[in-house]
Amino acid sequence: MSEPKEKGKGIFGRFFKGASEPAPEQDAKRSEDVVPSVAPDAAPPVAVAPDIAPAAEAPVKQSWFQRLKSGLGKTSSKLTSGITDLFSKRKLDANTLDDLEDLLIQSDLGLETTSRITDAIGKGRFEKGISADEVRSVLATEVERVLTPVAKPLVIEPSHKPHVIMMVGVNGTGKTTTIGKLANKFKSEGKSVVLAAGDTFRAAAIDQLKVWGERAGVPVVAREVGGDSSGLAFDALKQAQATGADVLLLDTAGRLQNKQVLMEELEKVTRVLKKLDPSAPHDVVLVLDATTGQNALNQVEVFRDRAGVTGLIMTKLDGTARGGILVAIAAKFGLPVHAIGVGEGADDLQAFSAADFARAIAGI
Repeated sequence: MSEPKEKGKGIFGRFFKGASEPAPEQDAKRSEDVVPSVAPDAAPPVAVAPDIAPAAEAPVKQSWFQRLKSGLGKTSSKLTSGITDLFSKRKLDANTLDDLEDLLIQSDLGLETTSRITDAIGKGRFEKGISADEVRSVLATEVERVLTPVAKPLVIEPSHKPHVIMMVGVNGTGKTTTIGKLANKFKSEGKSVVLAAGDTFRAAAIDQLKVWGERAGVPVVAREVGGDSSGLAFDALKQAQATGADVLLLDTAGRLQNKQVLMEELEKVTRVLKKLDPSAPHDVVLVLDATTGQNALNQVEVFRDRAGVTGLIMTKLDGTARGGILVAIAAKFGLPVHAIGVGEGADDLQAFSAADFARAIAGI
């Protein structure tokens, strides 16, 4: 996908921005019948207020960066604990840099980014002491440099009516859930949205998308299980055009990147869409599961070549110690990273910020 145009509005703006219980009735009656014996000169009894338990405080909602840092905790912990162990008592020498290089590669940051980091740390510091905090600072700086060029919001072009976004990926990456979250965000921005249940192989996927459609208040175009997915895509685009929708979000069946027939089917969906709109789909977004680690590199390469992927969304960063793979993907392919997910909530998918990601992964 080329650099987003200025005139479009991105989906995410700058980036995706008690009292005590009453006594039983019987006890209350008994207390009224009994008159306490009080001496004439005695001071009247002083009423004592019953103990009242303090009201429970409402949970404080975490900021997006706090959720991101928490989500990347496994990845960050692996990196930062290793860096602390390496640099707590050692001077910077060739052996230390070799050990650091091994640590960064094991964290899935990739060879290119690893070389950038070790070069930056070694420059002018040989045989000198360097703290773990300094190393983490260099790590964050270099990771941000790699990620900044690819941090690009998903832009909806007003000139496309509708703007067609086709979501692709292997099984289990969270495509359908991601579509539901995107639908919520687009609708909250005042855009009219149509969803297309193009994963016709799974009844659960169709039902799940219908639920998301009901939540967001947007129509869902669906067919029976086992129906032709390209025909479904054609019908959905036709309906979206007829109703003047701003966005059409098209779900597709999960498919392994090495399955020839399934990849050809995806190409057929694209050809059918072009019969109604030669410029469609306007975005082909690959949804990646961070827990797959190095296998995600192969997924990006094949889907880019066969399906014309224009941008990426990475999910499940909160469930893995392999979040560094996003850095390796950015360095190798340079594809726009539109958003990342760190949870199941509708607001746990946010636009990708290079600076926030770099700080979180470095434990800063």
